[in-house]
Order: sequence, then structure tokens, then C-alpha cells
Amino acid sequence: MIPPLKKGDSAKKATAWMEELRVNQLPVIEDGLYHGLISEEVILEDNDDSKLVSEYKLQGVDCHVFENQHFYDVLKIVSDHGVQLVAVLDEEKHFLGVISIKDTVTAVAQSAAVQSPGGILILSLKQIDYSLAEISRLVESNDAKILSCIVNNDVYDANMIKLTLKINKTDLTAVIATLERFEYRIIAKFEESPMETSEKERLDILFKYLDI
Repeated sequence: MIPPLKKGDSAKKATAWMEELRVNQLPVIEDGLYHGLISEEVILEDNDDSKLVSEYKLQGVDCHVFENQHFYDVLKIVSDHGVQLVAVLDEEKHFLGVISIKDTVTAVAQSAAVQSPGGILILSLKQIDYSLAEISRLVESNDAKILSCIVNNDVYDANMIKLTLKINKTDLTAVIATLERFEYRIIAKFEESPMETSEKERLDILFKYLDI
């Protein structure tokens, strides 16, 4: 859906494509190999759309994944480099296409962990005490299951982590009671309530938009 530019293309062509595709970056290839991203900001700052793409310093040279990598790797590159597009290469490093932030958001939104009903708990605990097996055992003792978990470092204490759990229960009262009985500190909870029809319709519209 997002075509690559070649180094011999003009900056005018690049900005025209960006406007048409509603993106501010485009991949640049030559002889089938990925060379980086050219941004609209760089072209506009130079204020000379007669120049060739090859005359600009490209960004995101290392912003690529191979076709057999997981989309979590795409999210990491987007976060680390602040880019909107990530190139996809084959084993011979030939350019296959790009994945956009929108693509990754859609992939996350369509995952079972997001689509399945349930609640969310955020725990604060020491890194040395972290055991997903133990936490899963406690959760499952209440006839519940962990659908997904995310571990984040605590920015205020290097010895602590924040563990976000998506659980397949909309009422987390029993799970919370069990975790607290075993001295786990819960710092936030988000329990789903049954959605009204209008809310479901709005959610369906959002997913349809992401599929465009």
C-alpha cells in the first residue's frame, strides 16, 4: 500500500506521494535493497523540491525487520527510533515492503488479548520476586486465566517492575483478594462493565476504520 521511492526520484515526487498517502515518511530503495526513510520535514526545511532523493540524508537506515520476525519487534523499533514506518526484508535483505504504526496498532487490536472480555490489573513488585508461574497459579486458583502480561521497569526504582495483567474475568474481586493475601501490591485495576449497544457499535466502527 505504501510504495518505495528510488534515489533518482525528485523531492517533488516524494512530497506528492506523501500527501496522497497521508504519511510523512517514505522508504527509499535502490536495486531492490533498502536504504532508509526520507521524511517530509527534511524536504520542506530544504525548500527545494527540484532536488533528488539521493541528495538528502536518509533516516531509519536500521529501521527494518525480517519477514519471519514477530510484530512486537516492529513495535520496539518504532519506540526506539520514533519512526512511522518499518521496512520488511527477506533473508537476502531485499526490500519486501513496509509496516506502519497503523498496521501494528491494528494487529494488537485484533489480538485475542484485546478482543476477549476481561479486566486488567497492574501490580508493583520487586524484580527478584517476579514469577509469572506463581502469579498464574494464584490467578487460576480463582477459575481465571491470564490472557496477556506486560512487564515495565519502574522509572523511580530500578529494583522494581510494574506488571500489567489482562485476565479473562470482568469481576476481579476474588483474584484481587487472593493476590493481596499473598502480599502482592496492586496499584491499579480496570474492570470491564457490559457495553451498551451504542458503545459496541462505536468500537466496531473503530476497527473498520483501522482496516481501511
